[in-house]
Amino acid sequence: MQKRQFITMLSGAMLAGFSGLSRAQRSSTPGVTEHEIRIGQTLPLSGPAASYATNGKAMAAWFDFVNAGGGVNGRKIKLVQLDDGYSPPKAVEQSRRLVEREQVAFLALPIGTPTAVAARGYLNGLKVPQLFIGSGAATWVDDAAKFPWSLGWQPLFTDEGRTLAKHILQTRPNAKIAVLYQNDDAGKDLLRGLKNGLGAAAKQIVREESHEVTDPTVDSQVVSMQASGADVLVMWGSPKATIQSLRKTHDIGWKPTIYINQNSSSVPRVLTPVGLDKAKGVISAAFLKDPADPTWKEDPGLQAWTAFMDKYNKGADKDYNAAYGTCVAQTVVQVLKQCGDDLSRENIVRQTRRLDLELPMLLPGLRIKTSDAKPHPVTNLRLQQFDGTSWKLMSA
Repeated sequence: MQKRQFITMLSGAMLAGFSGLSRAQRSSTPGVTEHEIRIGQTLPLSGPAASYATNGKAMAAWFDFVNAGGGVNGRKIKLVQLDDGYSPPKAVEQSRRLVEREQVAFLALPIGTPTAVAARGYLNGLKVPQLFIGSGAATWVDDAAKFPWSLGWQPLFTDEGRTLAKHILQTRPNAKIAVLYQNDDAGKDLLRGLKNGLGAAAKQIVREESHEVTDPTVDSQVVSMQASGADVLVMWGSPKATIQSLRKTHDIGWKPTIYINQNSSSVPRVLTPVGLDKAKGVISAAFLKDPADPTWKEDPGLQAWTAFMDKYNKGADKDYNAAYGTCVAQTVVQVLKQCGDDLSRENIVRQTRRLDLELPMLLPGLRIKTSDAKPHPVTNLRLQQFDGTSWKLMSA
């Protein structure tokens, strides 16, 4: 099937009914006009976590695709993206600008745990939705009653930690474990989930090392963990820190069983810079199809997504983060579609609790299905292992 056919197929699948719905009446919601819906996003376009910007670029491209098909209910989506450099104070400043100057209806896919947490109080105080945050921090669920206008999207980092713990207990019950984690809520959630999952075996963690996202290197932490005698290494950090960790582990001849976080599992952006042979055997948890995995070469969902990227996001890496950004954009569009004539901020949030959605780039068996009792969109993960060329799913 040709790329044009796939674009047509995906357009039909994702946009069915959009143009057939009547235009919404004039709305009093900031950012909503007769012809436009303005959405804001803060993300690191610069700084040490700039690789995460791939998410935002893919989201913008998907909105371009939707707009080319007429938009949602006759309105075009205008995405206003501001650089926060992965700095919490800057994220607050830019969020204020989006709300007060840019007059956005809501924020979608703000990237990063510390940055989104910093802006959460301001946005909830004004009842501005902070939707599908690019973070798996447990706080989006644990503190939902206090911050009802904030909602995550991906599986929680605590769940990721428990998933890794289960596999360690099954395959290496006597393991000596070292953990390298980013010193923020996200990294601490991973560590907490890992310990909870290990239970009594948590005493087998022989070394914990933290790092800041701004640290120039994590080499000293890797050397310290090797000295602990650990034979299992769990790493949670940015793509930059993950690249450094994998390189240093290889260079010093340390060969533990290695687990890395799914946010930093991109083949082209992380494993290729490390050296594919050096990354062989690494394990990660996942919920999206990896575009670099030959397993999905003939998959219609991946082929349609690739065709979309070729047309609307030319030159961009077709990696895990780009797939993530596309999926979040598709979820946003579905919410707007369901809003119909009511684009109030209250209804926008309400519709995030009414989703029943299968996305082409989610792993087989995974589906977005939300309710008032279970508002978090994606909750499950599957383990995968890198074979030196691509990621392979390890079990159902």
